[in-house]
Amino acid sequence: MVQKIAVFFFFISFIAGTLQGATTKINCSNKEYAGKSLVFYQLEDPVTNYKSEAFTLEIDNNGNCTITVDIKNDSYYFSDFGVFRGMLLVKPGETVTLKLPPFRAKTFAEEKNPYFQPVSFWFISESGANLTDKISEFEQQLNYLTDKYFNKLYLKQSKAVFDSVQTQLDILVPNTAPKSMVNHKVLRVKLTEADIFQLRPEAYSAIFNNIEPKFWLHPAFVEAMNKTFDRQLSFSAQAIHGDKVRAAVGTKNLQALIDFVESKYKTSGLTTDIVLLKLLHDGFYSKEFSQQAIRNLVESPRFTKSTNALVKTTAENILDKFSFLVKGSVAPAICLNNLEGTKVCTSAGTDKFKYLVFADVETMVSKEHLKYLSRLDELFNKHLEIVVILRNAPPETVKSFFNEYKVPAQILIDKNGMFIEEYRIKSFPQCVLLDEQHRVVFDFAKAPLDGFEQQFGAYLQNELFMRQRNQNR
Repeated sequence: MVQKIAVFFFFISFIAGTLQGATTKINCSNKEYAGKSLVFYQLEDPVTNYKSEAFTLEIDNNGNCTITVDIKNDSYYFSDFGVFRGMLLVKPGETVTLKLPPFRAKTFAEEKNPYFQPVSFWFISESGANLTDKISEFEQQLNYLTDKYFNKLYLKQSKAVFDSVQTQLDILVPNTAPKSMVNHKVLRVKLTEADIFQLRPEAYSAIFNNIEPKFWLHPAFVEAMNKTFDRQLSFSAQAIHGDKVRAAVGTKNLQALIDFVESKYKTSGLTTDIVLLKLLHDGFYSKEFSQQAIRNLVESPRFTKSTNALVKTTAENILDKFSFLVKGSVAPAICLNNLEGTKVCTSAGTDKFKYLVFADVETMVSKEHLKYLSRLDELFNKHLEIVVILRNAPPETVKSFFNEYKVPAQILIDKNGMFIEEYRIKSFPQCVLLDEQHRVVFDFAKAPLDGFEQQFGAYLQNELFMRQRNQNR
């Protein structure tokens, strides 16, 4: 009896551990990284590119680090450091000792370039036997083979050569390999085939039906989704009989759009949902459809109340992206220290419009725009408060510039880039105009030298007239 009870509790413990996932241990050792922190993120959904912080590798003064992460399924993480983006795929319960590459910091030009893209690579481990090693090995072989046979593949479009490449990759990653590896292989090879033979999306889109939702956040799936369905709603609306697609969006006929996706792309179930969300997301930004209609479609309970957490999260993130900093929305409050070290919040004070200027004082373009703020202050100081949010720079550089040019603005320093990231600033200068209640006035506010004077002047004249007329009623 005692033995049976023991077996029973062992079984229950095993099942509980399986449901809760397992602890994965990540280590590293490289003196070049002593004292640094590597922040690892994970994607929130396969459509919006939203990310959330997953864990941080704190590297001690000897260059060593270790952390344990609880995960349920094979999981993808990435970290940007220096000029690199390190990608990592780990499975529950494994121990990974990362081999960090020689550290290379960004040059001044790379740091200031808004279009800089990090060099992506797959982490490998000391053992060479972890899941991330297998992915790295596959990617190297795929790149080697497509480079070796480039002319025969991409210029002559040889089916025989492609079949040979596919066979070699099937030997490297057989269908008996872990599911995440097989999915990675299938999707990457299919994208390569589509590029070589210029396949239309509907010729291979049924392949997505074979990928379980738990693998949707893996990079091969995200890349394949984006490349396959990019702007496909717009293309379909412009094609012959495209008026049916346009009418379905305009009348918010969700079932018609579901039927369209399932018929054209041969998808079903949850795959149809995630594909349709991708199509609606891209269609919103194409400006070819009613944005309100698309927003209403994404708000459908089919998506926002989906029993699948990832479909639900994707819909919620898309809706958040649609509404972020659009005209009339309340902008996030920015609370930072000014040059005197006093914390200031942009939400304080309700008597003036606020012109937020995100700038980098180490670049010539930003400097010229900041100098022109004196003119804007002369014209509008009665109604406009100017707030400059500076990208982090050496204190002496900041003080020298503002002491010389006496810029009439509240100067805030975003040392860790938190609000620059929250406001999704991609280049400098970039500006936002808020009303007295911290609501966005324009969908796009012009920079000081790019016409803000005329943009705000015309708006202010009309706004003051309307307010005066309303008071007199």
